[in-house]
Amino acid sequence: MFELLPVDPKTIFLLYFWGNLFTCVLIFSFSFSYATSDNRKTLKWFGSGKLILTLAWILALLRNIIPDFASINIANSMIFAACCFETMAMLSLIKTHAKKLYRFQIAITAAAIVLFNIATLFDATMNTRVIIGGVGIFFIYLLPTITYFSEKEKSFFKTFYVLCYMGFEILIAIRSVHRYLYPQNLIISNDTFDSLYSICLFLLSLIGIVGFLLLVKEKQDLKIKKLLNDKNQFFSIISHDLRGPLGSSVTLSEILLENIEQYSREEIKEISEMLHDSNKNIYKLLENLLEWSRVQTGMIAFNSKNILLNALIEENIVLSKNAALNKNINITFESPYLIETKVDKNMISTILRNLLSNAIKFTDKNGEIKVKLVRTGQKAEISIADNGIGVPDSIKEKLFKINGKVLQKGTENELGSGLGLLLCKEFVNIHQGEIWVESEQGKGSTFRFTLPIVNSNN
Repeated sequence: MFELLPVDPKTIFLLYFWGNLFTCVLIFSFSFSYATSDNRKTLKWFGSGKLILTLAWILALLRNIIPDFASINIANSMIFAACCFETMAMLSLIKTHAKKLYRFQIAITAAAIVLFNIATLFDATMNTRVIIGGVGIFFIYLLPTITYFSEKEKSFFKTFYVLCYMGFEILIAIRSVHRYLYPQNLIISNDTFDSLYSICLFLLSLIGIVGFLLLVKEKQDLKIKKLLNDKNQFFSIISHDLRGPLGSSVTLSEILLENIEQYSREEIKEISEMLHDSNKNIYKLLENLLEWSRVQTGMIAFNSKNILLNALIEENIVLSKNAALNKNINITFESPYLIETKVDKNMISTILRNLLSNAIKFTDKNGEIKVKLVRTGQKAEISIADNGIGVPDSIKEKLFKINGKVLQKGTENELGSGLGLLLCKEFVNIHQGEIWVESEQGKGSTFRFTLPIVNSNN
């Protein structure tokens, strides 16, 4: 019968040490030479975890040479912390907004560290400490695994990576159960089971690291592909939407310049108004193009501070009053709460101005626009509703996508590029909120977006 040669603990620790040291070099080399700025934070977490793990194995190798507190308590606490860093890196790749999950991971890790140290303080047996360590690591890795299966977006490398860690967890669970059923007073016993477990765990860890790097590269490649598609659409908007208003502006100015003596004062005024509207459209388009391009290139700094939302909404309604008065549109604002949020004031003002401008554009004369601010759980929800022409079902899905061209004129043939809504979506995403539209053609539209709440008063 085939039997594995027994592997002593120091050999296993040495193997883990060199494996993790090699991983650290690989991760940080990849981070500095190839990764984008977005992925560097994820790689830093993962690399930091492997670095802490490398130091932990050094302490474990020095057992019986240095004090037990360092080689047992500190070493195992570092192993738990390393697993926490690694799982946070996993979560950042699996889930877009994972801040709450990070806090949960830290809490699980802290609980595992405290429990293990209490066990050693009360002279728990080696077998008990091994079981606590195994169970702690199992639960630290459990949340990212569950999170993956709750996510809609899946890919080959993401599945490959998570399956590696599922195997990792299964191995740890089997060993913990085996240790419970067959207690031993050794860290790693000399039997075939522990030798096979150690080798499989080491191989799965290495395969998982490869999966992690492939997943980072896949995410990076997808972002590059999206940026290239967005760039093409960006130039399409410039060439098509900017050329239209500029062409009108040039034509109107030529007519005015060449025939100014033949026109009456009223005709000159009418042409001047048309020229002004055309230039205004050009300015707004350029403003949105500039803002959107700055977001895409990371040039806009997120500067958040506590702001009373009610006051900010009222301030932007006042700025939109003139445009509304030109069409005799009444804008009302109501809220049962005073809600304070930590946001970037300029970004939220840009969202409000764009949504109010759209509502005015697509509402007939003598229409009405209602702005509401309500609290839904731990989020503030702002809605801007009009009784205008509404949004056709055929273009609803395209409203917040740059690759979905939206052509819909306002009630007085006002033009738009759709960039304003793209900008709104980008800024809402930065605030970890959501934006959507509810509309029925001919009955008006309601645009809603959410923001996290800091404080509120009835």
